[in-house]
Amino acid sequence: MGIHERKEREKERRRQQIMVAAKRVFSQSGFNKSTMEDIAREAELSPGTIYLYFKNKDELYASLSLRILQYLNIRLKHVIDNTELQPDQYISALKQAMLDVYDFDSLIVINLFQLQSSETLKNLSSELLDEIIELSRSSLESMACIFEMGIKKGMFIDQHPYALADILWALFSGIILWEESKKIINENKDYLKPTLDLAFELFARGITR
Repeated sequence: MGIHERKEREKERRRQQIMVAAKRVFSQSGFNKSTMEDIAREAELSPGTIYLYFKNKDELYASLSLRILQYLNIRLKHVIDNTELQPDQYISALKQAMLDVYDFDSLIVINLFQLQSSETLKNLSSELLDEIIELSRSSLESMACIFEMGIKKGMFIDQHPYALADILWALFSGIILWEESKKIINENKDYLKPTLDLAFELFARGITR
């Protein structure tokens, strides 16, 4: 391994170290109360080192979403490539894929949904914003492709596939954020999975011929 490769590997290792520390700090203190100094302390690095990798807290916060978007794309493509699925199984497969992503890292999924509905996107570098937009677009394209297959096979109502994808994504993200906010009031009440089950069932009924 050459010097350049070693430097790049060390740079990526340090970047991951910072992101792991940021996730812990955001989880414990919340985004608004967390500071770059808190994250530096958790990562056992100087604040100056943190700023070499992330220009501000918003960018660090947003960077946590990239891995979950990448995983979402992988799971959705698995649904598309599953030739054994019947049209009436598409919605169930979509639901399972999205729940798998949530179970993989619920904190970052919530982080992603909060990010998409906030002003934080305006404070990101163009490179990071472009990456988030591209991964989000790819996810919606995959969902739309699934709906298009169902429409062509006469299983779903003839509506724009991208509109159906937008509706399902809004349904999924809205329920997760709503149920998460309810847990702040009473952490012992967790109706997320039953509510999502019902929501996907009602959605499936509404678009099935």
